[in-house]
Amino acid sequence: MSALFAPLRLREVTLRNRIAVSPMCQYSAHDGVPNEWHLVHLGSRAVGGAGLVIAEASAVSPEGRISPDDTGLWSDAHAEAWAKVARFVAEQGAVPAIQLAHAGRKASTDAPWRGGRPVGEGARGWKPVGPSPLPFAPGYPVPRELTEDEIPVVVGAFRDAARRAEEAGFQVVEIHMAHGYLLHQFLSPLTNRRTDEYGGSLENRTRLPLEVARAVREAFPVERPVLARISATDWVEGGWDLEQSIVLARELGERGVDLVDCSSGGVVPDAKVPVAPGYQVPFAAAIRERARIATGAVGLLTEPAQAEAIVAGGQADLVLLARQMLRDPYWPLHAAQALGAEASWPVQYLRARPTSA
Repeated sequence: MSALFAPLRLREVTLRNRIAVSPMCQYSAHDGVPNEWHLVHLGSRAVGGAGLVIAEASAVSPEGRISPDDTGLWSDAHAEAWAKVARFVAEQGAVPAIQLAHAGRKASTDAPWRGGRPVGEGARGWKPVGPSPLPFAPGYPVPRELTEDEIPVVVGAFRDAARRAEEAGFQVVEIHMAHGYLLHQFLSPLTNRRTDEYGGSLENRTRLPLEVARAVREAFPVERPVLARISATDWVEGGWDLEQSIVLARELGERGVDLVDCSSGGVVPDAKVPVAPGYQVPFAAAIRERARIATGAVGLLTEPAQAEAIVAGGQADLVLLARQMLRDPYWPLHAAQALGAEASWPVQYLRARPTSA
């Protein structure tokens, strides 16, 4: 019996297996509206057998986009466009999810294939905001510091996006608190130099992310799960680290978050990250054990046996694949064959299903 292909129940939603498509920006939207590319991109991964398909970081406000070409969920028009995607993913037996995000000081940058550099205010870009007026890197604009009056507006934007996610048919939402984007910027002492109630102590630095978590949980149907992606460490001395992540994970659980998706890094450009297969799995294992919350493992997970061992060994409840899913949208079907497990093939493809493992 494969642990990787055992169902996972989160609240009233059941994933057919423990394999998730990690949210990956496609930089292909116009005014935040998803299109046929997003339908085919996400739909093909659902056809490929994943249990959970998470749509890319979708901004809760226009200035929260990573790039001018990112998707959003700040209006009812966005929800209407996403509905077709969510419906198709669900029809293939996968659970449709969406990641809600605000890029903060890392907003208004170009697509990677155009260099990924900041887009100026005079071009297609805008002035980024952040917890403190500290640029991400040389050549990046100094963000405008969010005022105390503006912070509730950010919380409200996440709340409204969660409501629209329900209307669009998403069964799961994930709050993006990782990779150096706005909520991570508030968490990390490297980027948060505030002296008000949103800066300084760990309690203050976690205040905004926890307010967002509470607002999203209240806005999203109680029977549907809420996830949170965090960077478990900044990989920099004096930055955000695993011990603080464990505290945050406990607090998130108390506010109704059902699973913590454990990534790392992204808040500063010069961190020394020891990248290797499964290098972030220990974070998921530690948070799962010490915070008593379900976790997801992500980061250079490519082999079926590797993913099986993570789940079977109790290091994480879910594995999230990103680039491997770009290389092979049908990875779950191939993994089931390699592990001798059962997987649901689309009836249209049954003629190609291998007759034996």
